[in-house]
Amino acid sequence: MNRKLYIISLIVVIPLLAVIGYLVWDQYKGWDSAKEPVKHTSLLHSTREAPAEGKSIKSTASIAAIGDILLHDRVYEDAQTGNRFDFSPMFAPVKDMLATPDFLIANQESTPGGKEIGLSSYPLFNSPKEIVKSLQESGVDAVTTANNHSLDQGEEGLLSAIDYYEKTSMPYVGAFKSQKDKEKIRTFNVNGIKFALLSYTYGTNGIPVPKDKDYLVNLLDEKKMIAEIKKAKSLDIDLVVMSLHWGNEYQRFPTDEQQRLAKVLTENGADIIFGHHPHVLQPIQTYKTSDGRDAVVIYSLGNFLSGQKDDYKDIGGMATVLVEKKLNPAGAVISYPSIEFQPTFVAENNYKNYRIYPLDFAQKNGFITYSEDEMVTHMLNGVPQ
Repeated sequence: MNRKLYIISLIVVIPLLAVIGYLVWDQYKGWDSAKEPVKHTSLLHSTREAPAEGKSIKSTASIAAIGDILLHDRVYEDAQTGNRFDFSPMFAPVKDMLATPDFLIANQESTPGGKEIGLSSYPLFNSPKEIVKSLQESGVDAVTTANNHSLDQGEEGLLSAIDYYEKTSMPYVGAFKSQKDKEKIRTFNVNGIKFALLSYTYGTNGIPVPKDKDYLVNLLDEKKMIAEIKKAKSLDIDLVVMSLHWGNEYQRFPTDEQQRLAKVLTENGADIIFGHHPHVLQPIQTYKTSDGRDAVVIYSLGNFLSGQKDDYKDIGGMATVLVEKKLNPAGAVISYPSIEFQPTFVAENNYKNYRIYPLDFAQKNGFITYSEDEMVTHMLNGVPQ
């Protein structure tokens, strides 16, 4: 009996020991192999290395601009709270609108040299520095600074403003602190679309730019502008965006000279032009260049915030150009699937409570009789031929 039990035990135990031994050996083998480097395959890397023949990669970016920020005394006095200035309530009604584009440019026409050198209004402007922070908080990504008021407070006012732009990390272009500053082309990368931003003005209201400091303000000069466009094009960018201070004040359509210059600049590489100075809206025009590119010119964006009123001077807006970049084996192709304009209105009550409203809201609430449709039609129907 005992012998039979012994044999049965051996039959059960020996296979069990064999199984346990195998499992221990397999575990040791796995542990030992883990000590050697493991070669990983990156899914991202393999995907990027895949052949791109017949395929294209598309990216889009909305680039927008608003008109003149021209702070008359009645505007900055309304923004004063004690020793400081707060312009944010003025922008509050359009803050959501301004946050929509991927990149937003504002034309800072009155130089924010600050109260340290004395605030002033027309004809020699000097604005509170706080306007810069309010613009940033409202969604503005860069300011253009070449205009007829750039030297209203001379070099001192201009350098004071630039110092504040740099302290607040607000990109600026058009007026500069040095030759080295001027020579640095401002470039931006938005959703993989890279562009250069340039800015020029027709003049400085008779205040001469010092001969030994012509870097202070960019003046309209065809040869110099074309040279700078070509310099920008030599960089790794997809398009050139320009801000031009030009045309006749209060004239609702561009002059022949504006149209001639627009054609010259677009033919020589400019892709989008945002215009300022007339203080009223002037239409949008598209061009087909001789090298097959499409170009967009917005002749004037009017006043976005100012103390001017009536006769269309209190109507401005935001122009948005949707830029599409298609990258395929043959190269990159830039197009503009949409160009939009959203009109705005500056409301006030006896020069108090300045607010920027969407024009549709302003018209429905009795602030103005002009409708949004009228202004959009004026802008998008193009220039009369």
